[in-house]
Amino acid sequence: MPEADPAWPHIVVLSSLFPSARQPGAGLFIRERMFRVGRELPIAVVAPTPWFPLQGLVRRFRPGFRAGAPAHELQQGIDVWFPRFLSPPGLLKRLDGWAMAIGAWPRLRQLRRQGRLDLIDAHFAYPDGFAASVLGRWLRVPVTITLRGTEVRHAQDPALAPQLRAALKRAARVFAVSESLRRVALGLGAPADKVLVVGNGVDLDKFSPMPRAEARRLLGLPPDVPVLVTVGALVERKGFHRVIELLPTLRERFPGLIYLAVGGASPEGDWSERLEQQVVALGLADAVRFIGPMPPEELRVPLSAADLFVLATRNEGWANVLLEAMGCGIPIVATDVGGNAEVVCSEALGTIVPFGDAAALARSIEHALTQRWDAAAIRTHAERNTWDLRVRTLLDEFRSLHTASRGVFPHHRAHHA
Repeated sequence: MPEADPAWPHIVVLSSLFPSARQPGAGLFIRERMFRVGRELPIAVVAPTPWFPLQGLVRRFRPGFRAGAPAHELQQGIDVWFPRFLSPPGLLKRLDGWAMAIGAWPRLRQLRRQGRLDLIDAHFAYPDGFAASVLGRWLRVPVTITLRGTEVRHAQDPALAPQLRAALKRAARVFAVSESLRRVALGLGAPADKVLVVGNGVDLDKFSPMPRAEARRLLGLPPDVPVLVTVGALVERKGFHRVIELLPTLRERFPGLIYLAVGGASPEGDWSERLEQQVVALGLADAVRFIGPMPPEELRVPLSAADLFVLATRNEGWANVLLEAMGCGIPIVATDVGGNAEVVCSEALGTIVPFGDAAALARSIEHALTQRWDAAAIRTHAERNTWDLRVRTLLDEFRSLHTASRGVFPHHRAHHA
């Protein structure tokens, strides 16, 4: 954590999706990005957690429902608070932005009084970005909003689209993790000079290739069969089931083919039981390996063991996992949604297929498994997309906004207690 300097903006990250001891896999991509910023600028995190009085009863029937979080954690030397906000499930989602702002307000007001808040950096335009835009007005600080993919769906919701427009209008800067999301922002009325594409990056210290034979040995895989892999939450959106349904046909062409499904439940849901039932129904017990969730530093094992990474997802902003697979030198087959085509931007890296076209997905997987791929060239593309360049851009933007805001908002800092 850097020493405080009055010329540096103190940033509070606002995101309802953030890792905690209870949900260690939630929002890792946000922490990866912003904790790197935190090496250069002082930051704190406020991660509002949805809550309503009877949710303990719901957990009796849905054990993973809203696992919650501790009130506070110290993560890598950075304060992370998890205040609750009222949010009945499935009801009045149009009020979540206001409820989140009210729930986060006491902590942010305290941080402002302590001189630890000069700028709010929100992730996802709704409800987080809307809440941040309200809090920015209440606390008289500038706000930045990072668009990450949910905005595509929310922009089509008549109840939520006006709140997205309001949030983007109030924001001092809008970061989009892909060009496709920049276009969504412009379609919602954000001025072009306010929207900047800053994609996510890849940590090549964690995602580097290891010998395939060793990786397969560690996972108990045969050394000489084709292996596909997908890493992500076991939810409908990620499309594990779209790959599984192709396996009977693919195995006719590639006997012994194995599919590694790496991931588990997430705040978005849990399809693990449904996927396991699909595997049994298709007679694929020997073809699909459910590896479970793995910490990032261990993912290089299944990625290095595979011949091909497949992502049949329905929606993405910028899928970090594509660059992580490339860091391990394996090619990609992914659906043409969100920023996927921006990451897999060359035929030397893999293939992009139309979403929902099962035949095209199967053909692309078959083709990829019969191609000779240049693993070094794939790795080189990942090397051009490390976090360093992204973070440098963010640091410049945060400092610039802080300097500009001094003339708009009264600058005051209390000494730390």
